[in-house]
Amino acid sequence: MSTHAPGAQLVALPATLDEAVAALADNPAAVPVAGGTDLMAGVNAGMLRPAALVGLGRLAELRGWAYQDGHALLGACLTHARMSRPDFSALIPALATAARAAGPPQVRNAGTLGGNIISAAPSGDTLPVLAALEATLLVAAPDGEGRQIPVSHLLAGRDRLNPGELLAHVRVPLLHAPQTFLKATARTGPSRALASVAVVLDPLRREVRCAVGAVAPMPLRPLDAERWVASLVDWDGQRGLAPEALAAFGDYVGMACIPDPRPAGDGGEPAQLAPAVLHLRRTVAALARRGLGRALR
Repeated sequence: MSTHAPGAQLVALPATLDEAVAALADNPAAVPVAGGTDLMAGVNAGMLRPAALVGLGRLAELRGWAYQDGHALLGACLTHARMSRPDFSALIPALATAARAAGPPQVRNAGTLGGNIISAAPSGDTLPVLAALEATLLVAAPDGEGRQIPVSHLLAGRDRLNPGELLAHVRVPLLHAPQTFLKATARTGPSRALASVAVVLDPLRREVRCAVGAVAPMPLRPLDAERWVASLVDWDGQRGLAPEALAAFGDYVGMACIPDPRPAGDGGEPAQLAPAVLHLRRTVAALARRGLGRALR
């Protein structure tokens, strides 16, 4: 491991998952670190001051993926650069696209899937994709039992990792259907998202799933919009929708995820907020419309 937080001591560099969990159990104040990109951002911003670190750089078992009962089991130390490659893109296209958009090469080479999830930054590019895919987190525990957590529960704060627990794998269903990820940034090239949208088709369940990132503390699922547009899709035919339906879906998603900021019963809205809210709503609507249109081609 090449990245250290100022003042933090590297207390362990385990070679196996069991050793990593044991090290965390023995050092309750220790923080696990792999790529360190999100950790160092938090340290530099004054938000994190880890007393000790457990390095995960030697855990080869967490740097790849495997197939399990129609799912992909992704190691938490899988880097964005590795997820960007063609073989992974054929497996989970939207996640590969999000990984390619995650930042400059130095960030993609070091940053990991697990780090993106645990840091839970609103602008994390992989998060809306994982939410739309309804991924499950596999957590290793000192007692050897471990447990599973829906990714949405962790991101919403409904569940958290206990002392000594470590995110080991992410279980993602292989839908074998089109899926897209789009994001809007303040400038060209890889940068922090102002808004992002993931759209996945699930033909077996005849569902359209959509998640919007960067506009709230966690990815948002416009469930009513999903159900409405799924009812319009000819799942046994060409699946395409008319431009008017795609536009309506985009507007539906935008309004659901970017609500009117005026308090109930208030007849006015602060003038300085209206343009920003309107612009963000239009941005989300455009991303959702384009994302669904591409998935249905």
